[in-house]
Amino acid sequence: MIANHLNLKAIVAATFVTVTISLPCNAGANAQMSESELLQALAAADVEQAIPLDRELQALWRKSGSPAIDLLMARADRAFEAEDMTAALEHLTALTDHAPEFSRGWLARGRAYAAVGRYGPAVADLERALALNPNDYDAIYALGSVLELFRLPERAYQTYLRAMAIHPHHEEVITALERLEPQFGGKDL
Repeated sequence: MIANHLNLKAIVAATFVTVTISLPCNAGANAQMSESELLQALAAADVEQAIPLDRELQALWRKSGSPAIDLLMARADRAFEAEDMTAALEHLTALTDHAPEFSRGWLARGRAYAAVGRYGPAVADLERALALNPNDYDAIYALGSVLELFRLPERAYQTYLRAMAIHPHHEEVITALERLEPQFGGKDL
């Protein structure tokens, strides 16, 4: 269980940093596409095409519309990178209190809760993020990771398949599915 907890910490940290440093690809046609069009294009994209589409979606989803919320997210990002989960959770709780409709705040706090082993609040926050943005494949992946820790591999596998349907080239999802494939691949769940 300790090894699983450490693996989750590494996974959470890696995906948190990946999400927070994704830069928008403002050059080219993607900058003019709506979220729906970006998601459709991502589902049909090859690996190379998926990279800028993912970046554009990440940039779109990170737009809070508020400098104060952006500041709280930046502070939380820095605290998370410094492995100061207490500070990260404080900033993210303030963020979710002040911007309850900003799905990325809930995703970030869910990941922070998972990183400190508070899986109940992590699941609640990830579910809230997905209620606000059901297409957020990073939130879906994070939920699948927590389900694996709960020793619910079938549910985790289904969750990863949901993320894969949206973003077929998401590296962490591919790895998770490959790990669980021997148990559940080809089975009707």
